[in-house]
Amino acid sequence: MTSVKEFHIEEEATADSLGEGSFVFTDDYSVFDWGKMPDQIPDKGASLCTMGAFNFELLEEAGVPTHYRGVVENGEGCSLEEASRPPWQMAIDLTQTPKLPNEGLEYDYDSYHEAAGENFLIPLEIVFRNRVPIGSSLRRRTEPADHGLEFEDWPDEPVDLPEPVVEFTTKYEETDRQLDRAEADEIAGKAELDELESLALEVNRVITEQAAETELVHQDGKIECLYYEGDIGVADVVGTFDENRFSYGATQLSKEVLRQYHKRTQPEWVQAVEAAKAQAKQEDIADWKSLCDVEPKPLDDRVLDTARNMYCAGTNTYTGLDVFDAPPLSSAIGSVQGL
Repeated sequence: MTSVKEFHIEEEATADSLGEGSFVFTDDYSVFDWGKMPDQIPDKGASLCTMGAFNFELLEEAGVPTHYRGVVENGEGCSLEEASRPPWQMAIDLTQTPKLPNEGLEYDYDSYHEAAGENFLIPLEIVFRNRVPIGSSLRRRTEPADHGLEFEDWPDEPVDLPEPVVEFTTKYEETDRQLDRAEADEIAGKAELDELESLALEVNRVITEQAAETELVHQDGKIECLYYEGDIGVADVVGTFDENRFSYGATQLSKEVLRQYHKRTQPEWVQAVEAAKAQAKQEDIADWKSLCDVEPKPLDDRVLDTARNMYCAGTNTYTGLDVFDAPPLSSAIGSVQGL
C-alpha cells in the first residue's frame, strides 16, 4: 500500500454518514510499491490533481456518482474552471476505512466488513484494459485466444483488445494481488461485483473518449469505489498518469515511463525488490520491504525535468486547458524517448 498524496479530515465518517475531507497532492512518486522515492518531480502533484478533477467533472456530466466535491483554493471548494492557478488539493466525501487485520499474508476481510457496516471503502481495485502493452501482466497470465485474438503468442508490440477486460485486485494488502471473480466477490462484501464492473466500464468509456479527442490512446487504468447505504460511487482519483496508462503515438505517457527507466538504469534495485517480494510470499511475511537490502538511487535532474514536462504537457493536452507552463506534448514526448 503506497500513496503519494496526503489525506486531510475535516469531519469523520460514521456508520451512518459520510464525512468531509480532502486529498493534498504531493510531488512525490512511487514505483514497484516502494513508497516515497528519494526525489520529487516538480508540479507532479498539481498535474494529478488537475487531471483527476477534470475527469471527476466529466463523470459528473455523464451521471456517474463520485466522492468528488471540487478543488480547493484559499480554503474554499470550487470547480476546476473557477480555479485561478493549478490546484493541488481536492475536496472529497469521506467513507470509513476499517483496519484490515492480518497474520502474515492472511487477511481478515470478515472483520473489515463487520466494522464497516453500510459505509466503507470497498477493499478492491477494479482494473480495466483496452490495450495490452509490452510489460503488461496480462501477457503473463493469459493467452491471446482468451480475449478473442488470433495470435498464437503475444506479439512484441502493443495489442488492442476487441472489448475492454475488467479484473479485480486487492487494495489494502501489502502487495497487490490478482483475484478470481469468486474471491473478489467475497472481498467486496455488500457491494455487487456486477455493479462494480459496470461502473468501471463506464469510467473507462468516458476517459477513453476524452483521450481520443486529444490524440491520446487510453490503454488501461483502475478505479476504487465506496459503498454507502446500498449505493456505490467512484472514490480515490481517476484517469491520471499515475492511475492509468496512456500513449501518444508509439510512446508511453504515464508513470510506466519511470518504471521502465528504473528497470534500465537501476536493475539491481528492481531485482532486489522482486526477490524480496518472492521471499515474503514464501515465508508468509506481509512486510516485504524489510527484506530488501538495496535502496533506490535519486534520479538525475535531466530525468526529473523530462518527467515533469511529461506530466504537465500531458495534462494540458488531455484537458485542453493551458494550466502549466510546459512545452508542446510532442516535444515532451521527444525527451521521454531520449531517456
